[in-house]
Amino acid sequence: MARNKRLQDREEKQKEIMSAARTLFLNEGYDATSMSRIANIAGVAPNTIYWYFKDKDELLITILNAELTERFSGYIELQEKNIVERLLWVIDQFKLVKQLVTTVHARLHVSPEINIWHERFHILVENLLRQELQQSGVEEQRIEAKVKVAIFTVEGLLAHELTNEEKHSICSELFKL
Repeated sequence: MARNKRLQDREEKQKEIMSAARTLFLNEGYDATSMSRIANIAGVAPNTIYWYFKDKDELLITILNAELTERFSGYIELQEKNIVERLLWVIDQFKLVKQLVTTVHARLHVSPEINIWHERFHILVENLLRQELQQSGVEEQRIEAKVKVAIFTVEGLLAHELTNEEKHSICSELFKL
């Protein structure tokens, strides 16, 4: 069955707005990016964005969800790799969108929507990590501490520039049984 042209146009326009916003958020920063600038880059009138997104935070959350979906698909393809290699891949993926990560952390206390998204993200990631640790043979009583240490490790590795060898060494140490 053919798609409704109006629906297709709406989806395409929404993707164009998201693409423009993503590029600007990554290159210029969230705070430096106005909705008018996003509209200009997307080729729409400024008020058009509000037909698709309630505000800039909702636009950011939609971009974050799209990024998460895309990255998760890539992660699934790495199941044959060991846990250290998968964690290093995750860190590299976060580095690609570091500006978005920084924005989320900066907006936690000013945007209830971003805060909720962040909490849900951590629940998802921590549950995935618990599964990874269980499958890797980590003793049950050590899993919760290892989950927290892994989260802090990832956040630390994002905040500090280290060589690939240093990152590998740290992640290997983290997952010693």
